[in-house]
This record gives sequence, structure tokens and C-alpha cells, in this order.
Amino acid sequence: MKYALLLMGHVDDPACGEEGGATPEEFFAFDQEITEAGVVVSSFALEDERAVVHTNGTGERVVASSGPFAEVREFVGGVYVIDVADIDEAIEWARRSPGSAPGGHVEIRPLAPY
Repeated sequence: MKYALLLMGHVDDPACGEEGGATPEEFFAFDQEITEAGVVVSSFALEDERAVVHTNGTGERVVASSGPFAEVREFVGGVYVIDVADIDEAIEWARRSPGSAPGGHVEIRPLAPY
């Protein structure tokens, strides 16, 4: 079954980012481990949350707005799409991820079958 592991952070948490939490080296090591295990379908990191653009459709217009947005407290820093036997295996990979270190968490979402 395919799952998305969303590596989440909080903009106002001092343990997230350069001041604490997981190091880039820990993320590189995890990436190598999960890739070598053969479960990765796709993976990518996202730019800083300040680069976000939102679109909002209102009537006949779609409005695009650039960030940062004051209401954003949580962000997705990266995504792994994995193909594993079951949710328990997905949970185990999420636990091993440096994204689960202080300042972050990993959200596990099953992919829709269509």
C-alpha cells in the first residue's frame, strides 16, 4: 500500500530548523536508508514556507497571493511516497525519520487508489 510521509515543522518552535531538532546529515542518512530499503516511490524537499503562493477562487477570478502568511504556524518541509505492506510499516518509517525529532512530526496519509 502507498502512503505519503509528510515531514512537518512549526515556524515558532525553536527546536525546528537550524536552532535544534534534526540536522541535515540526519536527514541525508535517513534518505539513504529508506531509499536503499527499496520502499521509496518518490521523495522531495520543499522550499522554505516563505516561498508559498496561495490561490483562491472567488467567482470568475482566481487570486494568487505570495507569502509569508501570518496564519501559517505549521509547514510541510518534505514528502516521501512509500510503498509498504501496511500502516504498521509506514508508522515504523515515520518513527525512524528525523522529521519526528523535536520541533517536527511526520503525518502519514494513505494515497487514494485512483
